[in-house]
Amino acid sequence: MAQTMPQPALRPYLPSDLDILVAIFQDSIEELTEEDYGEAQRAAWAARADEPDFGARLANALTLVATIGGSAVGFASLKGKDHIDMLYVHPSFARQGIATMLCDALEKLAAARGARRLTVDASDTARPFFEGRGFEAESRNTVTVGDEWLGNTTMAKVLPFSEEPKP
Repeated sequence: MAQTMPQPALRPYLPSDLDILVAIFQDSIEELTEEDYGEAQRAAWAARADEPDFGARLANALTLVATIGGSAVGFASLKGKDHIDMLYVHPSFARQGIATMLCDALEKLAAARGARRLTVDASDTARPFFEGRGFEAESRNTVTVGDEWLGNTTMAKVLPFSEEPKP
């Protein structure tokens, strides 16, 4: 008899989540971005989780944690009312709808906060995901991380939920 996988759920970030979210962040970068970024680039990017302000970055944004069976498998954060700051899923749960669930929630929360559009600085790995959600490229960026340069793309999407209802 086939077992059903528990349904993913979302909950707010708690300070006690920091260690597992650091691991998800680093594992995701190491395993999911290797086709787009070199080893030194990935190492510099993953090392950002070791910076003292990483926990504050999560706490100061609206950060959601995706769980399966009570265990964290991904997270996403909304900075301000209209910018996706982070979206990471553990490699073991990639391409299973976790990122979609997180992004759906952030889009709804951004619209509820009055945002008319949502932006993201998408990695080369994440760009196709965001394009598939209707985000359009606005600019190509080069970001210095440690001693490395990483490319990403600023993308934006108009939020249909933010339109005022017509009388």
